[in-house]
Amino acid sequence: MINQTPANGPAFYTIKQAAWLLGVSVDAVARDVRVGLIPVVRRRSRSMIPAAVINRRLVKSVKGGDA
Repeated sequence: MINQTPANGPAFYTIKQAAWLLGVSVDAVARDVRVGLIPVVRRRSRSMIPAAVINRRLVKSVKGGDA
């Protein structure tokens, strides 16, 4: 159960995975990380985005809020 959320999904996403899930470019996600709009954690020297952050953004986009 390492690196897994209780719902059995990943606990973290790479920037590339997050971009695909959000339907935006990798550059857009990287820019949001750089300016602090998306928090990241370092895992094994890689920048990883917590799944909870992506899930919140997906819920906002489905409900019509700002993503």
